[in-house]
Amino acid sequence: QVQLVESGGGLVQPGGSLRLSCAASGIIFSLSGMGWYRQAPGKERELVAFITRNYITNYADSVKGRFTIIRDNAQSTVYLQMNSLKPEDTAVYYCNALSSRTYWGQGTQVTVSS
Repeated sequence: QVQLVESGGGLVQPGGSLRLSCAASGIIFSLSGMGWYRQAPGKERELVAFITRNYITNYADSVKGRFTIIRDNAQSTVYLQMNSLKPEDTAVYYCNALSSRTYWGQGTQVTVSS
């Protein structure tokens, strides 16, 4: 059974930082591409960042220079370090695994507000 368990969301002031974690089980993590997506109210789910099994990264233009995706194969965990957060980063953030098929976590809420 595949599980992607996100953690680390919460309420933060503009300009602050958060680090999201996604612990994976049931997949061969080292061979999987891992990503973070987000969905704000009334909007479609969008790619935030992705890291391939070869550590090649891709970011949405809106987060370049502020967010960093990191993978730890030994811990089967992918992280999203989010700095200089803005109110428009408010969304539910979902972990994504691209293995033999695509898997999703349950999501974690990130709210950026003063």
